[in-house]
Amino acid sequence: MEASVLVEQIWTANNFRNFNYLIACPETGEALAIDPLDADKCLNTARAKGWEITKILNTHHHHDHIDGNQAVVDATGAKVLAHAHANDQIPGMDVGLKAGDIVKVGKSVELESLDTPGHTMSHICLLSQTDTPSLFAGDTMFNAGAGNCKGGGHPDALYSTFSKQLARLPDHTLIYPGHDYIVNNLEFTLDREPDNEKAKELLLNLEGYDPNHPMVTSLGLEKEINTFFRLDSESIISQLRNKFSDLPEQLDEQTIFIKLRELRNDW
Repeated sequence: MEASVLVEQIWTANNFRNFNYLIACPETGEALAIDPLDADKCLNTARAKGWEITKILNTHHHHDHIDGNQAVVDATGAKVLAHAHANDQIPGMDVGLKAGDIVKVGKSVELESLDTPGHTMSHICLLSQTDTPSLFAGDTMFNAGAGNCKGGGHPDALYSTFSKQLARLPDHTLIYPGHDYIVNNLEFTLDREPDNEKAKELLLNLEGYDPNHPMVTSLGLEKEINTFFRLDSESIISQLRNKFSDLPEQLDEQTIFIKLRELRNDW
């Protein structure tokens, strides 16, 4: 990303494989913490960088994204921002966001709020307003994957978010997800699309992968390796027909997406 935005991707090393984030203004040292579950790691990282956390953004209300809020608030006095409809789901929420709202951090950082239902129905992604945009995707999408819909979401809404919002972002948009599932997701891609050479190559290159040094993908790469962006792949459609014998002759992309999400639930 440009020098006007500083990003720290923090690997929590917990069983849920969460990533936490700090986004800082280089002019003022003010920082936004995204889903700071591991409050100690976030606070210690900010301290080491000489940053001051002034805001917290929760992408959604699940406990592995909000349970660090209070410790960060107690230490910093930071304000808690989240989806406007998450007010009754996130204790101590200060600011409700809707689509198009701009989250400012310090003097130089501006992040656009995207209303991205699917994983939950009150989910926010943030998009940086920089020459190389960055998407802080929470659990809406992951590197090579998509969020599940089992905790209060809906696959129809997730499909709409993918097709009408995420797929239309610039291909050079960088993807920062809420969890590290890239290896497992690539294995799912290859189960659904065995002839995906790009996914094969990337999985091979990730042997011994260490999330302490995470790979940052672009949306353009995601469109090559992420099953949920590849709904017109003949290979994927053929594999689906092998799995589901009752599929109609004419398959629409929404049905393909939902069937893929159904399969990924048990992967």
